[in-house]
Amino acid sequence: MYKLLKWFAVCTSIVMLFVLIGGALVTKTGSGMGCGRSWPLCHGELIPSNIDFALIVELSHRIVSGLAALMVLTLAIWAWRVIGHKRETKFLALLSFLVLILQALIGAAAVMWGQSSAVLALHFGISLISFASVFLLTLLIFEVDKKFDAETLIVDRRMSFHIIGIIVYCYLVVYSGALVRHVGASLACPSWPSCTRNGLGIPTQMHEWIQMGHRAAAGLIVVWIVYVTILAIKKYKHQPVIKIGWIICSILVLSQATTGALVVLTNLNIFVALLHALIISCLFGVLSYFLMLVTRNKTNQVKLNNQTTKSNRVGGGD
Repeated sequence: MYKLLKWFAVCTSIVMLFVLIGGALVTKTGSGMGCGRSWPLCHGELIPSNIDFALIVELSHRIVSGLAALMVLTLAIWAWRVIGHKRETKFLALLSFLVLILQALIGAAAVMWGQSSAVLALHFGISLISFASVFLLTLLIFEVDKKFDAETLIVDRRMSFHIIGIIVYCYLVVYSGALVRHVGASLACPSWPSCTRNGLGIPTQMHEWIQMGHRAAAGLIVVWIVYVTILAIKKYKHQPVIKIGWIICSILVLSQATTGALVVLTNLNIFVALLHALIISCLFGVLSYFLMLVTRNKTNQVKLNNQTTKSNRVGGGD
């Protein structure tokens, strides 16, 4: 039964990734109005009569999102019953479902009434939180086997600062990237890394400033994550969860920067653009796990103190 829960959790996380990628595909192909102003039906029909590419993309995204909602609800209830004793389970179970519903409502509102680019850019960010909560719930299920060796891990103040700072900043970078797409500024600067449309090498109008602002923000997070990875390799040699986790983050953020450049250089190749969205989703998931480890510091410190006290008593008795 428990093994089945693990498999279901993994499948649910994968489906949530498909929701993220599907949403990115809708945006990048301009298929947001593929079903017209009608939701959840397409052009007011249960089975659309006039089918085109935009309709297929939009309707497929809605179907996958509906499937994800059912799977997330099932996972939340199942995990609550099986590992509800773990501190984070109930919070993540509620968060995963509620944020997914919020994501669906924002998407529906955008279809039925339209939204500004600034609001639409939030949609991908909310999708990230929804995926991260399901991903963390999945990791909690696997943690029961104690394979991650995270039960007594204490993240020091310096590393905690970097983890919290990077995940908050990462969310802002993601928002800036989504804003680039929704305002149509993806090719405002057709060269990389500089903006040379006008031969000046610097932005000269709003779309260029949005594009170059995102590039600058993305460049900073690359440097920050690589720096913390070096720090983790030096200071956390005997704690593989931290060390290996940051190495994975560095690989992901460098891949993210590479695909970001290729999106421009390949003139918005759809496969490169979707890979770009996939990589940032995985990176945010790993960073979210680090954040969960930070929230356990006090609890793990108490456990460690109790173990030390118990050991001292046993030693004194001998």
